[in-house]
Amino acid sequence: MSITIRLAVRDWDYIVPLALGDVRSDKFDLHLDRVQSLPEDLASDPRYDAGEVSFSRYSLGRARGETSIVGVPYFLMRGFRHRCIITAKTSNITSLEQLAGKKIGLTGWQDSGNTWTRAILRRIGIGIEDAYWFVGRLTEAHPITDRLSGYGRPGRIEAAPGERPMMELLEEGVLDAVFTPFMPPGFFDADSKFRQLLPDFRKAEVDYFNAVGYVPGIHLLGIKPAIVKEYPWLPQALSEVLDESTRVWLERRAKYADTTPWIIDEIRQVARDLPASWDRNGFAANEKMIADFATELHAQNLTDKKMTPRDLFPAYAA
Repeated sequence: MSITIRLAVRDWDYIVPLALGDVRSDKFDLHLDRVQSLPEDLASDPRYDAGEVSFSRYSLGRARGETSIVGVPYFLMRGFRHRCIITAKTSNITSLEQLAGKKIGLTGWQDSGNTWTRAILRRIGIGIEDAYWFVGRLTEAHPITDRLSGYGRPGRIEAAPGERPMMELLEEGVLDAVFTPFMPPGFFDADSKFRQLLPDFRKAEVDYFNAVGYVPGIHLLGIKPAIVKEYPWLPQALSEVLDESTRVWLERRAKYADTTPWIIDEIRQVARDLPASWDRNGFAANEKMIADFATELHAQNLTDKKMTPRDLFPAYAA
């Protein structure tokens, strides 16, 4: 009997073969929903059986004893974070060390990406007490919502002044830097008023990889427990079909490399700078990264206790 799995993921390029039906599973039918925003609560969303979930949100849920989602150590989104620190072109800040004592904006306090970015600063001795943090919307187009999630502290971690867009505050010099996973419209234009804080963020990211051994995981695959109980083979089967979609996409991208003038050079540089296994999924391949993330959640006071990889992915640790 064929089953249909309803999966919600962002519109990543590597899912194109799945979305087009070029890659299929012989164990289940896949209904793929490419979403702009992740489901607010996958566990209670009747539209989906599985989906892309925040690594941080999942981990914080596990810390509270929640079991409403089965986390699979398959990281649908990975990314270095040095590139996510931006400033005004008029700023004289060009190193992370210069952020000590500065006013920093973030798009969400408990977000996975921002947790990893704060971890970068912690590595050089800039902790939460060593800067002033303002959390808010990136641009006017983004909604005003609670982005502090209960972690605010007057005088240290606050909402952006007047809930104003942080890019306006950055341009005016009210903020010295902003952490954002996605660049605002026009950021890469020649006349943009903003830039990445690090002049050579790629070198900083390669150095970071050589130091820690991984590209940070941001979002992972989550599945509803009832589905896993009924079909215990599903997490592995879903991981395999996602892997195959990625393999097919990368093969095609290397062949059809003229979609941008220099994507072929990017392919060459990635092969030069990182091992072929840099995006390998699974518990064993990511155990150190998972452990480091759990350490950061505790060190940054997001969790009361330090979680372990076994706490976060008990079925896989066993």
